[in-house]
Amino acid sequence: MTTTELKEQYFKFFEDRGHSRLPSYPLIPENDPTALFTTAGMHPLIPYLMGENHPAGTRLVDVQKCIRTGDIDEVGDDTHLTLLEMLGNWSLGDYYKKEAIEWSFEFLTQELKISVEKIYITCFEGDQDVPRDEESAQIWQEKGILADHIFFLGKKDNFWGPVGQEGPCGPDTEIFYYVGQGEWNGSTCPGDDSGDFVEIWNNVFMGYQRKAGREPGQFEYLEMKQKNVDTGMGVERAVAVLDGYSDVYRIDSIWELVETVMNVLKVPEGDFEEFYQDHKKSLRILVDHLRAATFILGDERGVTPSNLDQGYILRRLIRRAVRHAKKLEIPQDVCISSYLGKATIDLMSGSYPELERNRKFIIDELFKEEEKFEKTLERGLKEFEKLERVTGQDAFMLFSTYGFPLELTEELSEDKGLKIDKLAFAEEFKKHQDLSRKGGEKRFKGGLGDDSEMSKKYHTATHLLHQALKEVLGDHVEQKGSNITAERLRFDFSHPEKLTDEEKQKVEELVNQKISEALPITIEELTVDEAKASGAIGLFSDRYGDKVKVYSMGEYSKEICGGPHVKNTKDLGKFKIKKEKASSSGVRRIKAILE
Repeated sequence: MTTTELKEQYFKFFEDRGHSRLPSYPLIPENDPTALFTTAGMHPLIPYLMGENHPAGTRLVDVQKCIRTGDIDEVGDDTHLTLLEMLGNWSLGDYYKKEAIEWSFEFLTQELKISVEKIYITCFEGDQDVPRDEESAQIWQEKGILADHIFFLGKKDNFWGPVGQEGPCGPDTEIFYYVGQGEWNGSTCPGDDSGDFVEIWNNVFMGYQRKAGREPGQFEYLEMKQKNVDTGMGVERAVAVLDGYSDVYRIDSIWELVETVMNVLKVPEGDFEEFYQDHKKSLRILVDHLRAATFILGDERGVTPSNLDQGYILRRLIRRAVRHAKKLEIPQDVCISSYLGKATIDLMSGSYPELERNRKFIIDELFKEEEKFEKTLERGLKEFEKLERVTGQDAFMLFSTYGFPLELTEELSEDKGLKIDKLAFAEEFKKHQDLSRKGGEKRFKGGLGDDSEMSKKYHTATHLLHQALKEVLGDHVEQKGSNITAERLRFDFSHPEKLTDEEKQKVEELVNQKISEALPITIEELTVDEAKASGAIGLFSDRYGDKVKVYSMGEYSKEICGGPHVKNTKDLGKFKIKKEKASSSGVRRIKAILE
């Protein structure tokens, strides 16, 4: 089965059961300070999981492109990927456990023809916060899953969320496919390290809201009025299982890229298998990382390589890929980054047209970053040659400043007859990780479910700011991104130069004037064509479904948005711009507060 066939079969199955098909949302989340990338299909649906009405209804189906960076160091094994496609069916306060489980079972056994004997299930075992999920286990048994194929596991394995400190969450039931040798003998179980099981589907029953308790570190789990279903089936892993592969890189949408690399290396076709077995780790990392980098650059909110946030991850992916290209001895005259970027666009733009739209930008940025890294490597080699001995601190300096992996420094050291203190390097690396983690926890405190009144106010204020910028600077102003917390708003917009003090003052005064006019905030559900005709602003792109929500601030502002918002501009308080600076080429960034 191909990835396209699986996706289309899944869409048809759930559309036949009343689900509206949604497009894939951007990889870089909008208005979400809790994540650098979209890691699951639920990211863009947060307002609707919290009670907002979705214009497409209460039953939804989609395939979401996702970037997961927590396992970057695991990429190179049989199953881990940085970029993945996640199929999902959603219930927003509509059906719940019974329908979700029955449809999962039906799709797997009747549509995909998977034997019931190959299916194993895990459910939440319960704790002091949320009770044991006997209901899900009972439904699975009623469908024909044997009792000894059902396992109860704790929060670590069978409870989803929240992403931050607070937000929607709930128990999940995971579906595993048995890939072990011979018949299962009971000595292994889903979720262990045996390798006998591959997870192919997860049904999350998002029926709880986690709220901070009175004491630090204490939380309470409150039942949500609107109970939701959030499911996920990883396209790549599912296709690998269905096609009998334990190696996810063998599936159609990835293997073609592996073959592209071997063709660049002029490996005879008859030797592909042997070459792959001898060099699989480097081939996998090269293909995975540049596939992910292509999608990040091609996203409608695409970023460029940098030393911050998404740009840092992007740079790390490209540079790690280039290092493994060198291990494979890719010819010096081949820019493997742009070469694989082109191949990824050709292969995936049918499903993700933004890749073709941004083809030149993607290829140019990949070329520039690879060229820049080549120069950095040269400088690093010169720095290495100055060392008479290589301490752990030296090895970490080469890693953090010049991008040298430990194994490269080890190889160079061996050539000079030197040894590295790996323990000291590990200590330096751990310090770096701890600092990054602390910074991340500080930056991403809160959660995806932050529906506080202040967040709503800031969300509303971005609409007034957007329109005010258009009036003061011109119609060329377009939103390029935003990030909202309960403490401030951050708004990125297209503009070629720094704002003058006078321009900033005019924008500020205009926003405060509209706040003082107490404009009512209304909402309409329109088709995209109707929204355009009405004068609503927004990025009219593939991410919109048949209908969109249009929010109006009196007669002043009309914009496509998912919400949530306050009811009247008078509720916002006083708007104040705190900082205005460059975000990237041709893009400015404003940080503002409400007093």
